[in-house]
Amino acid sequence: MSINQLILQNLKANIKHYYLYVFALMFSVALYFAFVTLQYDPALDAAKGSIKGAAALRSASILLIAIVLIFNLYANNIFVKRRSKEIGLLQLIGMTKLRIFRILSTENFILYFGSLVVGTFIGFSVSKLILMILFHLTRIKATASLHFSVQALIQTLVVFGVIYVCIMLVNYLFIQRQTILSLFRVSTSTEAKVKQMSTFEAVFGFVGLCLILVGYFVSTRLLNGNLTTVMQLFGGMIVILASVIIGTYLFYKGSVRLILNLVRKKKNGYLNVHEVLSLASIMYRMKSNALLLTVITTVSALAIGLLSLSYISYYSADKTAKKNVPAHFAITEVNDANRFKAALEADSIQHKDTTIEVIQARADLSEIMASNMGNLLMDSTVMRMAVISDKATGSIDLTPDQTMLTSTSDLMLKFVRFQNSGQIRLSGQHSVIPQTYIGLEKHSYISWYFSNGDLPVTVVDDSVFQKLKQDLDPELQRKSSLYIGIDIVDEKQIEAANQIFHTLGFDDNKAYDSRLNTSNDLKNTMGLLMFIVGFLGLTFLITSGCILYFKQMDESEDEKSSYTVLRKLGFTQNDLLNGIKLKQLFNFGIPLVIGLLHSYFAIQSGWFLFGTELWTPMLIVMVLYTALYSVFGILSVRHYRRVIERAL
Repeated sequence: MSINQLILQNLKANIKHYYLYVFALMFSVALYFAFVTLQYDPALDAAKGSIKGAAALRSASILLIAIVLIFNLYANNIFVKRRSKEIGLLQLIGMTKLRIFRILSTENFILYFGSLVVGTFIGFSVSKLILMILFHLTRIKATASLHFSVQALIQTLVVFGVIYVCIMLVNYLFIQRQTILSLFRVSTSTEAKVKQMSTFEAVFGFVGLCLILVGYFVSTRLLNGNLTTVMQLFGGMIVILASVIIGTYLFYKGSVRLILNLVRKKKNGYLNVHEVLSLASIMYRMKSNALLLTVITTVSALAIGLLSLSYISYYSADKTAKKNVPAHFAITEVNDANRFKAALEADSIQHKDTTIEVIQARADLSEIMASNMGNLLMDSTVMRMAVISDKATGSIDLTPDQTMLTSTSDLMLKFVRFQNSGQIRLSGQHSVIPQTYIGLEKHSYISWYFSNGDLPVTVVDDSVFQKLKQDLDPELQRKSSLYIGIDIVDEKQIEAANQIFHTLGFDDNKAYDSRLNTSNDLKNTMGLLMFIVGFLGLTFLITSGCILYFKQMDESEDEKSSYTVLRKLGFTQNDLLNGIKLKQLFNFGIPLVIGLLHSYFAIQSGWFLFGTELWTPMLIVMVLYTALYSVFGILSVRHYRRVIERAL
């Protein structure tokens, strides 16, 4: 048999094991080529004024390279170890290590660069679709076209060529370091099996569970007012990160075995065939995969968390914009408002107007602030606040000694806790007016231009408002003291009205706001982040799922003799397959559940910094991730089915 025939025969024999690897590689190449193509796409250049994504896309492509490199090295390591006996046999018949290396290199070259060519073609084919997704998420009105970039092709070939060289270098070092005897032992020594659980391992397992719980507990207390300085917050974040990561490693190293060992003791050691094939196997093998599973769990949690937070902000963009700009359009100058209304009427766009006079005064909130967490946001408890009359609201009626706060956000309420009652002192230039605080509400009456960022707005009786108006401190006042809100009656005409707003040049005035523009700006930024995190997360999901699948392939070959014995003892294929299903539920389910828990507590600790909605966007992300991740568990069960069928 010639060398070429040997290579072709090896490819045919191993293609059934390589198909998922080839798929993951083609997907990675396609995504990378599409990402790089975006950087050179003329359509993205045309949208440069609306989206600042080139640097973010470059950073994402670098992270993508790191993910693909690690995946390829790890997958190649698994495949080379599986073929260690074959390599040993080739050496026994007199073939040199260099010749064996050339054979493996040729096989890898055919698979790798074949996948590279196909992946590049797929990436080119879907590049227009990906660009359309980017424009849709970022609300950019631009035309996407199919564009082939020679620069992107060269960059892709160079990057994946370097990755191929790294793979070949690892293979060369592996073959050179192994003796013939060690090659026959490699496949049987890849997994450490420990039959007896030591006290030290049990302690490790218990500590791992405790560390994870500590991380979760601190995350729930991070922004509730208990940590009141920047250093305390930073320290809390370090504690969460360290305890969760170390706890996760110890969880896989000992906690899983500890829990399953307790289950086995509860059964007095009598396990049925389903439990032998699932629980016992996991107890013996998960320890040796602790580092790998920790990395997969941590990065999965990071991907789910970032995607959920960006989607929370994207999903909440309209509500956030409505809070910041209560009317469809906010203008502060009467002449400009009249110009805008005249333009609307010329285009037969009906509108409703709201005019509210706003003044600025100093407010002493020391008696109603229940937490000093606000010191992270405020220099003191005396601050400049916007003040409006209760008459202007149309729904609030106060007595001369009463005041209330409005436009309060979830973010503000997380950092600053207010008492149910107390005194607020409002100060003009010379006078101080004490007021009885009666409560707060989240409704917004004026735009964020007047409310000094995220601070609440003070509502007082009209008589008190007039007193403060007569004693204004000039240093505190805005350039304009009028909020003119213009609402469009027919929401279908908002786009047309927004175009008029833009044509008149009001976009450039920081005191003027368009709710639609505000919403689109938020969606632009968060849409780009969702796009990048989503595709990187999808790449990691596929590569990590493939790695777990390859590990199961290895385990199935190691356990094939056990299946043969069990089949000879009379157990049916369904008996063994039911145990395998339970095993895969644990193998794929444990990292998934732990990753989801990590991401959930991370999101819970700071979701309000990103938007107003939590459960819907978070659950959508988690359900999609779980569904895609489950595919690899199903593929593993199918592979085990074939192994069991061939066991006899």
